[in-house]
Amino acid sequence: MRRTLVAVVSLCAALGLSGLGTAAAEPGSSPAGAPDGWQEIKGAQPAALADGARADAANAQDPVAIQSVRNGGFATAEVNYAAPRTGVVRARSANPGSWETFDLVWDGTTETYALKSRANNRYVAVERNFTGSAKNVLRARSTSAGAWERFSLWYNEELDRWAFRSELNGMFVAMENNYTGSLQYVLRARSETVTGAWEEFNLYDRS
Repeated sequence: MRRTLVAVVSLCAALGLSGLGTAAAEPGSSPAGAPDGWQEIKGAQPAALADGARADAANAQDPVAIQSVRNGGFATAEVNYAAPRTGVVRARSANPGSWETFDLVWDGTTETYALKSRANNRYVAVERNFTGSAKNVLRARSTSAGAWERFSLWYNEELDRWAFRSELNGMFVAMENNYTGSLQYVLRARSETVTGAWEEFNLYDRS
């Protein structure tokens, strides 16, 4: 099913975007909390990005825009935020630009993905040591990709939607729609499962 493509066809035409297609996934065992219908994309990049040899190449990367299904906002790296929140990732933009473009970087050794912001050339990390409402927020602040910057990528073919799961804490990334202030719409690795639109995203090729 191509619900994402149908739903955003006018947006794609206006912005020159294309939704990523069904992934050529290698089936694997689902972790605790992964709902039926969701499959981990392991051993290959999304089909719309992969071209055979590149699918298995270490550090193969492609630029993507990440749109929250919950509020329709594109994820943005807030590079102008003051420390310690510099680079926090929020789904708040109506249209994707350089601040909303991330390289989806595949690592064949760990079979995981990293996200690298085009806004500041930094990898997105899960801030496990932050406290309170900011705990486990996503922030583009790292110069290299280690455990804090690794994610597994999930796809639901029926919904034509994507999800990210942090390798650091085993939690799915959610968009905090009910937050207020500077962290409104922040992305945070805090959900044990994909409960719905809060953890679901559309991905668009930004090549």
